[in-house]
This record gives sequence, structure tokens and C-alpha cells, in this order.
Amino acid sequence: DELLGRVVDGIGQPIDGGASLDGCKRSRAEVKAPGIIPRESVSEPMLTGLKAVDALIPIGRGQRELIIGDRQTGKTAIAIDTIINQKTKADPLACIYVGV
Repeated sequence: DELLGRVVDGIGQPIDGGASLDGCKRSRAEVKAPGIIPRESVSEPMLTGLKAVDALIPIGRGQRELIIGDRQTGKTAIAIDTIINQKTKADPLACIYVGV
């Protein structure tokens, strides 16, 4: 909960001028993903608010999504619009945006 709404660098240090995150539990970001069989099925969609995405390539709640494309094609806009669209839902959802 301490990380919600915060901006951190690649090693988890705050860069938004807020308080230190000394009390946060740390875990590895790069871990081996579980195999297909032990994974829990995705049964609930995460609506992005973009009809083309929701109809053609729906994103399941709890999934990671890679958005790739050329420069200046709107990748960040799609991600931010999707995150903003989640605020209108009754069921809370934490969205994590990672820019590389």
C-alpha cells in the first residue's frame, strides 16, 4: 500500500520527493513464471475503454500487457487512458505503469 501513487526508480528508491519506503517488503522483480498448468485461469476482463482493444484483443484482469509500436504512435496514451478508465469501476484495481 505504501507504493500506491508513488514514483520509484529501477531499484525501488522514491524519486517523487515523498517519504522513504524503508518499511516496504521487497521481492524480486525477475522471477520464473509458473507453468501453464498451475496458473489460475483469467475469467474477468479488464475493460480499457477502447472498443477496438476490448473487442479484438481483450485484456484479462491480472494479466500483464506489452504495448509496442513506433515512436509517436500513442502507446503511452493507450496505457494512461486504460488506467484512468479503471477509476470509474466499482471494484478497485491497482494499475502499474512501467516505462522503458
